Amino acid sequence: MEIKTDDFNVWTEGSVIHFEGTLRLSGTDAYQPILDLMQGVLANKPQSVVLDLTQLEFLNSSGINLLAKFTIELRKLPDVALKVLGSTRIPWQSKSLPNLQKLHKGVELVIS
Repeated sequence: MEIKTDDFNVWTEGSVIHFEGTLRLSGTDAYQPILDLMQGVLANKPQSVVLDLTQLEFLNSSGINLLAKFTIELRKLPDVALKVLGSTRIPWQSKSLPNLQKLHKGVELVIS
């Protein structure tokens, strides 16, 4: 499954959800198709889910809210591990992604 525009691309490969580009959608409703894609991965009952954000240059507050919502949803599924991949070359990731661990103690965060 894939959602692609001139600004961003979000796609899945098995239980890995890749994000690329710049996500500046306006409000929660605009992010619903991406949330649906992410929940589609959960529908396959994976043992783990990986959010690969290493190519996501920018994410606005509504997008960060999307990641938070998804993380809280996974907290309700203790048998599903969540790994979040970030990049040190993208400043917002080092600042914002650790907050996901505050929402769900089981999140494995790798920022390299």
